[in-house]
Amino acid sequence: MSGTRVPWRAVDGVLLLDKPGGISSNAALQMVRRLFRAEKGGHTGTLDPMATGLLPVCLGEATKFSHLLLGADKRYLASVQLGVTTTTGDLEGEIVRRIPVSVSRDEVEAVLGRFRGPIQQIPPMYSAIKHEGQPLYKLARAGGEIPRAPRSIIIHSLSLMRIEGDQLQLAVNCSKGTYVRVLAEDIGNLLGCGACLAGLRREGVGSFTLSGRALTLEQVELVAPAERDALLLPADALVAGLPRLDLDAGEALRLFHGQPVERAGARVAGLARIYGANCEFLGVAEVTPPGRIVPRRLRAQSRDRSVPRASIS
Repeated sequence: MSGTRVPWRAVDGVLLLDKPGGISSNAALQMVRRLFRAEKGGHTGTLDPMATGLLPVCLGEATKFSHLLLGADKRYLASVQLGVTTTTGDLEGEIVRRIPVSVSRDEVEAVLGRFRGPIQQIPPMYSAIKHEGQPLYKLARAGGEIPRAPRSIIIHSLSLMRIEGDQLQLAVNCSKGTYVRVLAEDIGNLLGCGACLAGLRREGVGSFTLSGRALTLEQVELVAPAERDALLLPADALVAGLPRLDLDAGEALRLFHGQPVERAGARVAGLARIYGANCEFLGVAEVTPPGRIVPRRLRAQSRDRSVPRASIS
């Protein structure tokens, strides 16, 4: 006997998910969508299946602003296995070499110093980067290998938290586009013993942190369905780092008609989060001198949203 099917619904907000290991980011996203019965959802940056930690999941209108978080810095706690080289750069791949390791803390610190700041990194074959429309990981699984151009990234900080025998624990604060698997391999190569990633936990994305209301799937499931919406951050949490600009009703209407608004002497320049007369978050606009406000990404205003929550100040 089948129960009544619960319909999908329009729900807006951001869930700070503590993703478990063993599932893809897309699988985690779909689980969250089902828990909230959300019509629309997306995430703000892929975590490998073996990785755990912070995965901001955007629902409904929040998906319109998720791209602004894709370029945010990321913070990780990484376990690096020295002396082991694999096909994928982590312990999920086939081991191709294993050698004994004996390194000192001073040796490790000297090598880490070479990776801090702006560096070039060659993306791995086992990645979602596409070549002629085909993801590299599919080519890799078929035994293929193609040249990859190095990419510019920034390692803002790289700290050795612990060294235990042949395993390192590193705290990494890095720019978008950084592959921690490749960082682990490169560190091992400079140490002369090879290495791979043994574990990875993402602790922060931009201003979001694991300690800031992040929840596991199990914790969300324990909350009654009718009360789960209270777990969501408002959509404008994604753009909290942008300056705020408040509009009157007439200005807001012009923007929603695709027309720019002129406001001489505006103290905001560049992208700004904009709000209506009732402090309702409207979206993101660009402000150019001497005060021209142009809509860039606006929330839908044509339907009632199911989670009316106060926007951030």
